[in-house]
Amino acid sequence: MSILVTRPHPDNEASAASLRARGHVVLLAPVLKFEPVAFHDESETSYDGIIVTSANAIRAVAPQLPGLGLLHLPLFAVGEHTAIAARDAGFAEVIVAGGDAAALRDKVVQSARDKVLKKRSTLLYLAGADLSRDLGAELSAEGFNVVTQTTYRMAPVKLLPREVCEGFASHGIEAVLHYSRRSARAFLEAARDEGVEISALAIPQCCLSETVAGVLREAGASQVLVAATPDENALFDTLERALRTRLA
Repeated sequence: MSILVTRPHPDNEASAASLRARGHVVLLAPVLKFEPVAFHDESETSYDGIIVTSANAIRAVAPQLPGLGLLHLPLFAVGEHTAIAARDAGFAEVIVAGGDAAALRDKVVQSARDKVLKKRSTLLYLAGADLSRDLGAELSAEGFNVVTQTTYRMAPVKLLPREVCEGFASHGIEAVLHYSRRSARAFLEAARDEGVEISALAIPQCCLSETVAGVLREAGASQVLVAATPDENALFDTLERALRTRLA
C-alpha cells in the first residue's frame, strides 16, 4: 500500500524521503508545475523588508538576488521551509512565522511594535500569481506600504501518472497528502479527468490546513483530516493517525 504525495517538485522529493524513512511506500503525483515569472523592479523603491509566503518565490528570483540589493534586508518567511530557502539564497536576517499567511501578517505587525521595522515601512512581497488571501491589503490596513511582485506561477498538471491511476483502480493507495488549496483542486480535476475520482476520494485525505480540507470536503471526501499545525511534521502525524484508524 502506498501514500500519495501531491506536492509539486522539487519539494515532493524531500517529503517522499521523509515518508520512506518512516517506513512508507510512496507515489508522487505533482499536480502543480512551478513556472518562474521574470522579475522586473523598475520603481527604485527603497524597501525596509521582504515578505515571502512560499519557498518558490525565493527559487524564482534566486539567480537575480545578488544584483538586486535585497539580501541585506530582513526577510519575513511564512514558515521554516521557506526560511531555509531564504537562508540558502543568501539572506542573513530571516524571521520565521508560524506557518500560514495570518501568522506571517501578525509577525510583521509585531515586528513593527518591537521596532524591528520602522513605522509605515515599505515591504516587498515576493508572491505567486494566485494568492489565497490578500496579505498586501491586510498589511496595508496596518499601516505598511506593500509592493507586491509576482515571481512565479503554479500551473495545473492535467494528467496523473499512470501508476497512480492504477493504484487507485486496484485500491493500492491508502492515503493522499495535500499541501495547498490550489493543489487539492488540481488533484480533483486530474482525478476526475482520469476517471478515478470516486476511488481517490474514498480514502483518507490528509490536509495541511482547514482551508485545504474545505476543498476536499466540498468534493465529497468523507475522510478528511487536518494537521494540528500547518507544517509537514504535523501533517505526517495526521497521516499516522489516519492509518491507525483504518487498521482499528
